[in-house]
Amino acid sequence: CDFETDQCKALNELNLQPGWIRRNGQSGMGPPYFDHNGNDSAYFLSLSTEMRFSSATLRTDVFLPTDEKHVCQITFHYWVSQMSGTLVVGLQKHPEGTITNIWQDSGELQNQWKANTITINSTEKYKV
Repeated sequence: CDFETDQCKALNELNLQPGWIRRNGQSGMGPPYFDHNGNDSAYFLSLSTEMRFSSATLRTDVFLPTDEKHVCQITFHYWVSQMSGTLVVGLQKHPEGTITNIWQDSGELQNQWKANTITINSTEKYKV
């Protein structure tokens, strides 16, 4: 998923969650002015300025359980700004189980793109 043509089919609640906008570095909205590859015309998701002091959620579609032969790895790139806040990745058992936080970053190194890969092991269906 790279957000170039749409808002990513894996993220099924984008239209329901306020605050997320699809934009690129040429949008005139401030940093980041390029994607993680340095391309100013490539698209990414960003929180709107109205969301500065609140939270917004992205949820994937349902993934199937993992096993020894089939693991799930999700790699994502994210921009850490000067704003204080925390990016959290959670795992929710399907259907509608409690959300368990499996990773977070509070942004020590600011105004740069960072990358992370998480490996998920789940014996049940889940959302991230």
